[in-house]
Amino acid sequence: MTFDPNAAAPVDAGVFGLPHTPEQAGVVLIPVPFDATTSYRKGAADGPAAILEASQQVDLFDLETGRPYELGIAMLDAHLDVARWNAEARDLGQRVIDVAGDLGGDPALEHALARVNEISRHLDELVYAEAKRWLDDGKIVGLVGGDHAVPFGAIRAHAERWPGLGVLHFDAHADLRVAYEGFERSHASIMHNVLADLPAVAKLVQVGIRDLCEQEYAAITGSGGRVQTFFDVDLARARRDGEPFSSIAARIAEALPKHVYVSFDIDGLDPSLCPNTGTPVPGGLAFHEASAVLEAVVRSGRTLVGFDLNEVAPSGGDDEWDANVGARVLYKLIGWTLVSQGKSTPPRG
Repeated sequence: MTFDPNAAAPVDAGVFGLPHTPEQAGVVLIPVPFDATTSYRKGAADGPAAILEASQQVDLFDLETGRPYELGIAMLDAHLDVARWNAEARDLGQRVIDVAGDLGGDPALEHALARVNEISRHLDELVYAEAKRWLDDGKIVGLVGGDHAVPFGAIRAHAERWPGLGVLHFDAHADLRVAYEGFERSHASIMHNVLADLPAVAKLVQVGIRDLCEQEYAAITGSGGRVQTFFDVDLARARRDGEPFSSIAARIAEALPKHVYVSFDIDGLDPSLCPNTGTPVPGGLAFHEASAVLEAVVRSGRTLVGFDLNEVAPSGGDDEWDANVGARVLYKLIGWTLVSQGKSTPPRG
């Protein structure tokens, strides 16, 4: 059967309604349905499946990035170990979360925390191996979480391939806490771990940050320039003072090195776009502002080499809004990555 990009998604089609296998596709997406360290509101483990379903309603022609689907996009099946690990780590982790990480010398709680940390390390290795496998096969690799702890292995694989890598981090939170609540691989510690464990990451550029602790602020200001944070309050002030967002986006782009990996926590957006995410915060970027930042990076001559999307949590009912927005953010991440690599052409220049 001939594929028609203008028609409705065929029954049982893959991500974005496409027919590609991972071997045929130029872009391979790794789903990681894991949210064991989420301390406020669970649900991100259901994100990959919800995004997959919602993606089939996304029109494939994009006014900004052209025809990303032409290179082929495929989402892998989730690894069976991940669901098993998530169920175990969720149960054990909740016991630690319930006491806010204060174990009080309780051997059962200490065992629970140690086991969650062990599972998280296993997850990191699995994600790293999977990302490296597909990168070695010449694919563009994206990850779909899950909570924001899960992309560490993917960032590691990209940093090994592109030393001097910059990470462009969209988020409401700085994610620079050290072993939050004792979880070494916490969703609140992902960027601390990247900076501490991945010396090949030369620069972390954060956008939309509006919820952080003093320890994290000290980590930013004491980083010697390795971390540059565009706080949401400063972006809002610049807009109020009349600075065009195109200028703001260009400033963000200029802070990055040549090769860029995008780590996108959906709560970097205005929470009206992602109301069911694990830790929503007032403020944040509009959808087109996030896309404008990606566009500015591409137009500056930098290359997007990989990406992840995390913390999309469906409502659990018939409302598909969060997954709908997540699927469209994912398509923009794919599209701008392809434009940056000369593999897709914006239809209007």
